[in-house]
Amino acid sequence: MAYVAEQTDTTDLIWSYIRKEANEMLAKEPVLSGFLQSSMLNHNSLEKAIGYMLSEKLGNNAVPARLLGQVFEDAFSADPSITQSIRSDIIAVFERDPACTSHLEPLLYFKGFHALQCYRLGHWLWNNDRQALALFLQNRISEVFGLDIHPAAKIGKGIMIDHGTGVVIGETTVIEDNVSLLQNVTLGGTGKDTGDRHPKIREGALICAGAKILGNIEIGRGAKVGATSVVLEDVPAHCTAVGVPAKIVGSCCPQPAREMDQSLPKID
Repeated sequence: MAYVAEQTDTTDLIWSYIRKEANEMLAKEPVLSGFLQSSMLNHNSLEKAIGYMLSEKLGNNAVPARLLGQVFEDAFSADPSITQSIRSDIIAVFERDPACTSHLEPLLYFKGFHALQCYRLGHWLWNNDRQALALFLQNRISEVFGLDIHPAAKIGKGIMIDHGTGVVIGETTVIEDNVSLLQNVTLGGTGKDTGDRHPKIREGALICAGAKILGNIEIGRGAKVGATSVVLEDVPAHCTAVGVPAKIVGSCCPQPAREMDQSLPKID
C-alpha cells in the first residue's frame, strides 16, 4: 500500500505502522528486544524515537547524546516542517527501494536515511545562527555514516539516498522534492570559486550511482543522470544524460526518481 505525504493523517498513520512493524519484528526476533524497545517502542512519537536514536549515534564524549537529543527536540518543536520532511522521506524509501519491506527499516538500518535526517537538524541550526554546532554535526555525520552534507545546502522532502556511502553534497547545492540519489554521488564545485557554485537538482530527478555533477548547473525536473557520469553542463527536464563528459542520449520516464529505473535508452 502506498501512502501520500500530503494526507492530513499521515503523521499518525506512519507512526502507527512503525510501532506495529516493531512489535511484529520483536515477536519474530526476541534477541532484538532491547534494541527495539530503546529505539522505538519506549517512545510515544516518531519525533521522540528518531531524536533518541540519532543522538545516540552521533553523540560522543565531547558532546553527549543527551545534549544532542535536546537539540533535536528543540528543532522539532520550532520547525514542524522538519518532521513533515522526515515522514515524506520514510515514504519515499518504502515506495522506491525494493530492499525495504517496512516503514520501520529505514529508521533502524538505512544510513542514507539517517544522514539525511541529521542534516535536517544541522540545516536548522545553520539557519538559526548556530553554525559551529551545525559544522560539528556535519563532521559527525561524515564520521558515523560516510556521507558529507554541508548544513547550508537546501534539500527538499521525499528524498531517498540509497545506500549513501560516499555521497557528497556541497554548500550551495539545491535538491528539490522527490529526488533520488544513489551511492558515491558528488554534487560539488569545480575549483576554488566562492559564492553559488554547486548543482541545482530539480524535482523528481534520479542521480544514479557514482555520478559526479560539478558546478552551478541544473539537472532539470524529472531528468536522469546515468551511473558514473560526469556532468559539467545543464541537463534539460525529462532527459537522460550519460558519459564522461555526460551527453544527452534521450528522454526518460516522467518520474524517474519514483520509478528508480537506472537503465539507459538504446544508443544507435
